Amino acid sequence: MRRLIFPLLFPIMILPGCQSLGFGSLPMEELTARYASAESGSQFVEIQGVRMHYRDEGRQDAPVLLLLHGVVSSLHTWDGWVDELKDDYRLIRVDVPGFGLTGPLPDGKYEPERIVGMLDELLTTLDVEQLSIAGNSLGGYMAWNYALKRPEKVDKLILIDPAGYPMEKAPWVISLADLPGARSIAPLWIPKSVIGMNVSEVYGQSWRIRDGVIDRYYDINRRPGNRAAMIDIFRMINKMNNPSQDPSEQIAKLSTPTLLMWGDKDRWIPPSQAQQWQQDHPKLTLKMYPDIGHVPMEEIPVQSAWDAKRFLATGKL
Repeated sequence: MRRLIFPLLFPIMILPGCQSLGFGSLPMEELTARYASAESGSQFVEIQGVRMHYRDEGRQDAPVLLLLHGVVSSLHTWDGWVDELKDDYRLIRVDVPGFGLTGPLPDGKYEPERIVGMLDELLTTLDVEQLSIAGNSLGGYMAWNYALKRPEKVDKLILIDPAGYPMEKAPWVISLADLPGARSIAPLWIPKSVIGMNVSEVYGQSWRIRDGVIDRYYDINRRPGNRAAMIDIFRMINKMNNPSQDPSEQIAKLSTPTLLMWGDKDRWIPPSQAQQWQQDHPKLTLKMYPDIGHVPMEEIPVQSAWDAKRFLATGKL
């Protein structure tokens, strides 16, 4: 049934009053006022012709921690960690190109190497010479690839339900991106109910979803260009999700001390992959969270932030 979503959207889209149902994009001015006001600490900087949205918070004289979110998310997913860690770290969080208020790349090419290079340029712009990185899902993939590219620059890694190894079955919403017409229909309308369903899927316990979270995901997904970028990125992920793309050799090259966090109720990336990480990564500490889903930093922000803080300070839990 889920695989029929895109073909079924077209008849609904021609009904009168569809704009009130959330068709189309929201103006950048409205989204910026709501989610990137000056009072919130949001800033924008141009990197490779793209206006990247970021926040640079906490103690400016403290060790730097870069925070990278996952697919269809934004830097707001780290709000809880910022509350817990801002007294001890300089926290830089960014809307990864293709998502959040950074939005799409003009040419629609989202190769991981390119995004890693853009992050490196951002850090250079912010005069960051040494840092640790925490990344969730696709952000975790970017984090460990950055550490491979710049091992001398990264002190510690925190990978939260990270992308890396191929999966037998990709999340259904990612698989839908390869359906005929997805690239044409998705930019016009993705119902709020679908966004809400996906947010519920990445939580282990849906009652932990805080007020306003689904609204935020939905609103930011309606930034001009984001829905088309989402389909482009999902198609890239589907190509990467191939048994021939085994990253074991690359992961074995990681020399950075790493904390691997995983929710044992993750429905997007199998928790069993943690065993592969332990086998391939010589400097890895595993923390498995019972009854937690794909986004522990959002679902249990206090506990996961304090585990991160302990690891960053001591290299162990």
